[in-house]
Amino acid sequence: MSRLFSEYRLGDVVLNNRIIMAPLTRSRAIDNLPNDLMKTYYQQRASAGLIITEGTSPSPNGLGYPRIPGIFSEAQVEAWKPVTEAVHQQGGKMFMQLMHTGRISHPLNLPAGARVLAPSAVAAAEQMYTDAEGMQPLPVPEAMTLDDIQTAIEEYAQAARNAVAAGFDGVELHAANGYLLEQFIRPNTNQRDDEYGGSIENRARFLMQVVDACTDAIGHHKVGVRLSPYGVFNDMPLYDEMEADYIYLAQELDTQDVVYVHLVDHSSMGAPEVPASIKEIFRDEFCGTLILSGGYDAERAEKDMPGKTDLIAVGRPFLANPDLPARWQSNATLNEPDYDTFYTPGVKGYTDYPTL
Repeated sequence: MSRLFSEYRLGDVVLNNRIIMAPLTRSRAIDNLPNDLMKTYYQQRASAGLIITEGTSPSPNGLGYPRIPGIFSEAQVEAWKPVTEAVHQQGGKMFMQLMHTGRISHPLNLPAGARVLAPSAVAAAEQMYTDAEGMQPLPVPEAMTLDDIQTAIEEYAQAARNAVAAGFDGVELHAANGYLLEQFIRPNTNQRDDEYGGSIENRARFLMQVVDACTDAIGHHKVGVRLSPYGVFNDMPLYDEMEADYIYLAQELDTQDVVYVHLVDHSSMGAPEVPASIKEIFRDEFCGTLILSGGYDAERAEKDMPGKTDLIAVGRPFLANPDLPARWQSNATLNEPDYDTFYTPGVKGYTDYPTL
């Protein structure tokens, strides 16, 4: 049997195959609550070895986009339970991606009393869609105080506990794509002069403290981390020390004993390619499970396994093909994704893609 379709032990769960459904923001969580439509969507895709959910906020302050779910309230915990039950009934496994948007946010998308926070008061040169007023420029965020940082760490830990209470098999900390955890790592967004700014050891401190808090809360075997070295999404320019910084992160995350590192390569979508040397560094320096994502088809996935990676994460093909593993295994034709419905409410382009 092809290695791609063989079982794999990830922490304390056994995955039915090595094809991972990558996290995909779909903006269907009305009032930031999971619902029956989302249950159907994830249940349809339960043949993935592991589903990683769309970015889900650990805090009211992290709900930067319209209609993204949260995991900080009791109502949200209860609303996620039918989703995890539906996936588990189909034999699937599910991690929740914890995504705090930080400065990639707009007050019109936040609940009353929530704040746009970041390491430093540096606005992203981007616009964001709001349901209330359409496209809006991103505001200058508030620079987080030490109390704000401690509160955010505690919010992540509680979100991890809430995810497990909702039936998830673990969590992925989203330290990629220009969101809060990466905003601390990158020097363009982190201009602090305290213990959280300056050297990579200081800029990585917030991520490592969040990792510590979450692994203390639910266990090392239930916490993964997503990184995007050489990613430029959300106004994150490249810089000279990037490779050295990510070598440091690989070594530190190995010391932290997280269950996996998920490396994102968005070159298939026009971003700079992640050098092979970076992927090899993580293969060498990080002893846990390595997940690679970025433009994979079945042939390339098979070729990269097991030498370059343990698991392959796939995004848009899973979006349009609920039964992607079966299609890959039988060399069936794939449905094409409908880009116009990626973030629109409703069934169209969400739960209506045909299966074999």
